[in-house]
Amino acid sequence: DHSMYNACCMKRICNGCVVAAKKRGMIDCAFCRAPIPNNDTDTLARIQARVAKKDPEAIYFLGQKYFFGSLGLQKDMRKAVELYSEAAELGSAKALFSLGNAYELGGGFQQDEAKAAEFYAKAAMQGHVSCRFNVGHIEAVKGNYDRAVRHFMISAKMGHEDSV
Repeated sequence: DHSMYNACCMKRICNGCVVAAKKRGMIDCAFCRAPIPNNDTDTLARIQARVAKKDPEAIYFLGQKYFFGSLGLQKDMRKAVELYSEAAELGSAKALFSLGNAYELGGGFQQDEAKAAEFYAKAAMQGHVSCRFNVGHIEAVKGNYDRAVRHFMISAKMGHEDSV
């Protein structure tokens, strides 16, 4: 990936913009001007502060940290799914995608392809391109080729390379 999240405001910034800001002498966040945390503990504290404010991006991001076991957190799929669910309720399409993946693959709890398809469909309706592709794949497996092609065409128009 060519960008990174800033833990202070949960905004994604491209690496080129980070370099350009540093060239201009800016060492703080380009969005909110807060100092960039320099260790996992400070980063986690910033993320948790955003989570306490019910920021869906921060809740999803913290879920990712539990899912992969980073920032000093122990890998915990159940906690990740709880956080994804909370972020999804607050409108995060990425959290719906991650819930779909979690239920499709299992990994720490019961695999449920019907639930996965439901989460993918909800995220696809919010414009998540990979979910649109996944819904097309699910329809193709069911034998609903006309519906699958429609989903693949939409995801291809949105830039999903595997759709073409």
